[in-house]
Amino acid sequence: MDEQQWTFAWEGPVHEAFPALHASQSAWLASIDSLAAPDRRTHELIRLACQVIARNAGGIERHARLAAEVGASWEDVLGSIMLTTPAFGILAAAQAMPVARAGFEAGASDAES
Repeated sequence: MDEQQWTFAWEGPVHEAFPALHASQSAWLASIDSLAAPDRRTHELIRLACQVIARNAGGIERHARLAAEVGASWEDVLGSIMLTTPAFGILAAAQAMPVARAGFEAGASDAES
């Protein structure tokens, strides 16, 4: 399959080399996404904060977008980013803000459609 058909860039190469591992990883991620608690909005905000800590721009954009799609406000997204600063510093948060804003705006637009 073409890489553009995958949700994440790592999926194509992993699937090609280890299809069973890819299937297991996909099932595990689906299980994480289906947790009953916390609620989906909180879930996305927590995952956003984790991506800020990891300095993963793609993950920041994705979870800011998903948070907006499930009803988070920009203040929720920004607050979640800023909660990372005491332990991980201001630089990661500052770098995350424009990426998160782009994702949030795309998600808010999708939610309105």
